[in-house]
Amino acid sequence: MVSNEQKTLAVKRASILDGASVANDIKKEVAASVARLWAKEGIKPCLAAVRVGDDPASEVYVRNKIKACEEVGIYSEHHALPASTSQTELLALIASLNARPDVHGVLIQMPLPKGIDESAILEAVDPAKDVDGFHPQNVGKLAMGHPNFVPCTPAGIMELLKRHHIEIAGADACVIGRSQIVGRPMAQLLIQNDATVTVCHSRTRDLAAVARRADILVVAIGRPAMVGADYIKPGATVIDVGMNRVTDESVARELFGEDAERRIRIIAKHGYTLVGDVHPAEADLVAGRRTPVPGGVGLLTVAMLLANTVKAARQN
Repeated sequence: MVSNEQKTLAVKRASILDGASVANDIKKEVAASVARLWAKEGIKPCLAAVRVGDDPASEVYVRNKIKACEEVGIYSEHHALPASTSQTELLALIASLNARPDVHGVLIQMPLPKGIDESAILEAVDPAKDVDGFHPQNVGKLAMGHPNFVPCTPAGIMELLKRHHIEIAGADACVIGRSQIVGRPMAQLLIQNDATVTVCHSRTRDLAAVARRADILVVAIGRPAMVGADYIKPGATVIDVGMNRVTDESVARELFGEDAERRIRIIAKHGYTLVGDVHPAEADLVAGRRTPVPGGVGLLTVAMLLANTVKAARQN
């Protein structure tokens, strides 16, 4: 339930954190770094993306990453393997990419088909080429406070916070979700920037009350629009990592408030629109700032992948 006081506050303070502008700035910086590497060292950064199977979402994600590489001058390779590929065959490809000095970053697109051990595959990637930041060596370095390659989504969120001058040091932060891809590395980065961090999950008691204490709330739980007004401290910064499809027009009207008609037109054209793990209409009434979906964290994830690839090329 949203109080009148919260509605008044929202009118004065609520604003959208534009991930697109920050991502564009990062990509410009990456393009300049690529040009310098080529001019001074004769090095052309190269990212090899490996996809196994025909998952439609994975195909789109890889295509977007390759397109982003082209925009900044990074050379990219797309290794699209059939779903029948064995773990042995996939490991052989990774070993060949590890051995090539002209390949600086290796990305394994998830999910992998059943029968392939994802942990074994991620551990097979050379840590010096692990631009996703998922190898145990890079995870350990982050945990020790000496990060090298940081998972791209948490790294992008930190850039968003810092470039919008959102104070992290001394802030109460809450991360909802404890995955190795977002939740845990996000908590580590916030701690290393002097926030006081609580990590929540499905077993957290009175989750809304815990989340409501946070000045910075990061939501990566994978449940459409789960986090409503009662989870959000008035004036808080809300970072929505979720990405879920909405196909029902009546649901869109309930979720998107003033933006509902535009979203319904998108559903009519494409069959769906996207919503995060945060209820956007309710969050707008309480939060001081929030990220949109789409146009928020997802764009930053790709930008940080590019930055990690250039970093790998420079280090190698």
